[in-house]
Amino acid sequence: MKKRNLLLRLLVVSIISGLTLFTTECKRGGDNSLKIAGSDTMVQLSQKLAQAYMKDNPGESVSVQGGGSGTGIAALLNESIHVADASRTMKDKEWELAKSKNISIKEHVIALDAMSVVINPDNPAVKLTIEQLSDIFSGKVKNWKEVGGKDAPILAISRENNSGTHVYFKEEVLRKGDSKSTLEFGKDITYAVSSQQIVDQIKANKNAIGYVGMGWVNKDVKAVSVLNEKDKKYYEPTMENAMAKKYPLSRTLQMYVNEKFNEKAMKFINYALSEKGEGIVKELGFIPNK
Repeated sequence: MKKRNLLLRLLVVSIISGLTLFTTECKRGGDNSLKIAGSDTMVQLSQKLAQAYMKDNPGESVSVQGGGSGTGIAALLNESIHVADASRTMKDKEWELAKSKNISIKEHVIALDAMSVVINPDNPAVKLTIEQLSDIFSGKVKNWKEVGGKDAPILAISRENNSGTHVYFKEEVLRKGDSKSTLEFGKDITYAVSSQQIVDQIKANKNAIGYVGMGWVNKDVKAVSVLNEKDKKYYEPTMENAMAKKYPLSRTLQMYVNEKFNEKAMKFINYALSEKGEGIVKELGFIPNK
């Protein structure tokens, strides 16, 4: 456990150090790249969009970093990057900070996502309710047999609190959409610095459960069907179910722009919203914002 925690801390330091260097270069004006940072859910999408954009626009340069939605928004408000990827909407206190600094921020919804609860492919617990998920991640339920699985301890894995996915999950699942709730993740929760780390840990542990954007679901993990309380049916996190608003954990993915850099950023954002950009959004497992 101590070794794993040390590795996690070293990885966090590495990400923060990389983003610090990334934002420092932006402030110094060391290159002419459009700089994007933020949501780990969106990092593969933004990287793929950036590659296509630069291929179609010779001479243009785009740099993309992850680090979490909160980290990206903070860098945007520090005028260290041009665009912040966020898998959650900006908080009131972030808008207020922007206003206090006379920074004008514009939100652009790039895609829709069905946040996926994932387990090991060998785990038989394929259907869960929001109530059951809340109980698992709050630590109330500790054994899979309590929710239709085998007699085995549950290893619940969450993203860290700088992640927009973490914020969304806490508000909509852990606290079941109750804005007055103060329920927190259980004391035995394991925290991961990235969606890839969650996938890797679940692949390696048959008793693990976590949550990721639908673009991260692959053969190494299995998505759980979640109960829609309105029609009392279980739905998988698919593009079709999200678009039909049947899957209950659907959300928007956005890019925030400091309007000081609007001219520089909008060419890329318009590309992301174009027909070619929509194709990349679909290719990565997300839903175009039409």
